[in-house]
Amino acid sequence: NHVLGLEVVLPDGSVTQLGNGLAESQELDLRGAFIGSEGTLGIATAITLRLLRAPECVNVLLADFETMEAAGEAVRAVTAAGLLPAGMEIMDNVTINAVNDFFGYDEYPRDAAAVLLIELDGQEAEVQASAERAEQLCRGAGARGLRRAEDPTECAVLWKGRKSAFSAVGKITPTYYVQDGVVPRSSLPLVLAAIERLSHEHGLPVANVFHAGDGNLHPLILYSAAEPEAEQRVKDLGAAILKECLAVGGSISGEHGVGADKRCYLDWMFEPEDLHTMGLLRRAFDPDNRANPGKVLPTPRTCGESAKRSVTLQSTVELF
Repeated sequence: NHVLGLEVVLPDGSVTQLGNGLAESQELDLRGAFIGSEGTLGIATAITLRLLRAPECVNVLLADFETMEAAGEAVRAVTAAGLLPAGMEIMDNVTINAVNDFFGYDEYPRDAAAVLLIELDGQEAEVQASAERAEQLCRGAGARGLRRAEDPTECAVLWKGRKSAFSAVGKITPTYYVQDGVVPRSSLPLVLAAIERLSHEHGLPVANVFHAGDGNLHPLILYSAAEPEAEQRVKDLGAAILKECLAVGGSISGEHGVGADKRCYLDWMFEPEDLHTMGLLRRAFDPDNRANPGKVLPTPRTCGESAKRSVTLQSTVELF
């Protein structure tokens, strides 16, 4: 939403402009298509971005909960109340302790099942009122403890652990697999409970750290690559988590994209006709399949299961 215009080099070597410098336009949205294409339509060589003013006031709330479902309920309540945080992030107990050990501090309660970070920004009176309302909603969802940071340094301390969570988890496990699914925020408690159940069923621990405000989940499946067939078990669990996301009306990707890893799941979300149309769009930009070949769209050669589910995929691959 912050990209106003693009200078792009198309696969045939020609240079063109996409977007007219306006945030909204009645034109065919080729700018949006290019942004979402994961590099399959060409290469961006210049990007015009919209800048925002720095907020007058910033508060960060830290709430801790006895269950992950309660933390998810707090996110649902904040969203339903019409509050618009600049950020809402959740970390589970595994991540909390990994971060505390990583930095050698105890900013997050070690016995909490989950902590929720909520950042509110804007004019001071607005932020104060929103922070008080967010605190009430967190208590109503079952928060055990609440901490509010108003000083920029203290705010940075609370965010430091979340921003380094992946690195911290990497210190306690030799390998992990990051999944990237999206669910409606109202479904967070349900899906988080499902992830916990699937973790037990597959015998693999999962660390949950995610962008709760967007419903964008990042389950980190922890494993050792030295274990027999470990990678297949991990992928099976990752796929099962994505199916739970889709079951509540979510998506298989929020920000990390589809690429090569999840292209064989794309037909879980889209009908054959949809995939065929995506192939037509890609061919219009790149008839010789030069830009990021073999990515995003499933094909019978690379996705045997997808091919079995839909013979129409054959017409898609013929475009490439």
